[in-house]
Amino acid sequence: MSNVIYLSAKEAANLITDDSFIASGGFVGSGVPEEILCEIENKFLKEGSPKNIGLIYSAGQGDGKDKGLNHLGHEGLVTNIIGGHWGLSPKLGVLANENKLKGYNLPQGVISHMFRDAAAGKPGTLTHVGLGTFVDPDVEGGKINKVTTEDVVHKIKIKEKDYLLYDLPKMDFAILRGTSADENGNISLEKESLTLDGLSIAMAVKNNGGTVIVQVERKVKSGTINPQLVKIPGVFVDVVVVVEDMKNHMQSFAEDFNELYVTNGIKVDEVKIDFPLTERKIIARRSAMLLNSNFKTLNYGIGMPEGVAQILKEEGQEDHFIPTVEPGAIGGTPAGGLSFGCAMSPEAIIDQPYQFDFYDGGGLDMAFLGLAQCDSEGNVNVSKFGPKIAGCGGFINITQNAKEVVFCGTFKAGGLKLTVENGELKILKEGKFSKFLSHVEQITFSGKLASSNGRKITYVTERAVFELKTEGLVLTEIAPGINLENDILDQMDFKPIISKDLKTMDARIFKEELMGLDFS
Repeated sequence: MSNVIYLSAKEAANLITDDSFIASGGFVGSGVPEEILCEIENKFLKEGSPKNIGLIYSAGQGDGKDKGLNHLGHEGLVTNIIGGHWGLSPKLGVLANENKLKGYNLPQGVISHMFRDAAAGKPGTLTHVGLGTFVDPDVEGGKINKVTTEDVVHKIKIKEKDYLLYDLPKMDFAILRGTSADENGNISLEKESLTLDGLSIAMAVKNNGGTVIVQVERKVKSGTINPQLVKIPGVFVDVVVVVEDMKNHMQSFAEDFNELYVTNGIKVDEVKIDFPLTERKIIARRSAMLLNSNFKTLNYGIGMPEGVAQILKEEGQEDHFIPTVEPGAIGGTPAGGLSFGCAMSPEAIIDQPYQFDFYDGGGLDMAFLGLAQCDSEGNVNVSKFGPKIAGCGGFINITQNAKEVVFCGTFKAGGLKLTVENGELKILKEGKFSKFLSHVEQITFSGKLASSNGRKITYVTERAVFELKTEGLVLTEIAPGINLENDILDQMDFKPIISKDLKTMDARIFKEELMGLDFS
């Protein structure tokens, strides 16, 4: 007989006790139990409780303003955080910068596996992921401020190789989301765009004697959910909350519901691609040219790398590759913005821990990620900029393990303006901030480790292309119309190694017409 109870979000929030540890599920806005988070915030503002809680989450959950985990961004509410990405919940970042909470930034995939390992009662999560980066205890140990002093990442040797062992917190509450719940608490996710960590989190909390709370859209009778569609069995669920306001149960923070995210076989409407010949298109074109017919599985980071997918579509080549997104979508057309993580007409959606199993084991053929800061050793920073804590998300898992990695970004930042005239690149206004620094602020990608492993790493900008070699960062190509000294070397904080075979970037990149890419 089921012990599951149905409560309102307000009643569920009243169950959260002071000094407890919470695990929250979600990715950007997908799968976020918004109504429960709202009520936890309301209770704290009215009563000062729950207070001093710990929080662990694998993927960023928020809209960069007020939604998602931003509801917990009040001094005294949360005092200890283990998070994979911080940029979408800036209210928590402010508290961390002011040393009003202890915080760790660990790889998204590692945290996803931590849930599964905690469920199995393992002593920690053992992995190579994070070596050589700011997560490595020899560097920063993932700590994000001065008040965070306890080590939660440890370096150990097994068979003469280095690994990292991540401590597992004891979780008291799980706050998750589904679509339907039956009278026994069995949860299905038929309208959710992703399945994420829900099952692993529920198991981890349940096996710790904690309370699993799931927000759903509707309650149905027992026996009406196909058992193969049950993603979180009722045996792992204690409390079900049927949402009262559907604005707190949007499929993503950008869309109420998009059928394409949960349906295969529906062709995405053909839309004329409007992709002008800007720096973004130049970078995307040059990056796409690094692909070949041997590559099948790809990953595109958010922002600039998304342009590569647009180029493949524009050139009629997208069917030769299978895009994947770290929270679990395989195939289809990846979405962007506040729907990032979703995919239109995906071929499959798997749980997030399994997607990272695939990534960590080297399954990705090529990954396209953003380029914010780079140094002479090829190290890349995308996780911390001055007081801003962006976080690594899945960046470390992906860049450390994909067979080939392409970093995509403009050469400089802050007001850069350029144009293309007669097939040549012209800099109209130089960017204010250099991206090629003597030392990056934080090592999110270790060039030294990648070089020692003999991996192919390429850095693509609108005016220059670099490759990582054992001796360091090597300049291999420059754009037509660009002056090597004035536009490249004088704009860097270090002098790169210049290839003896320095080439001009392919002329097709700087023309309006299609390039004629063919990967068949």
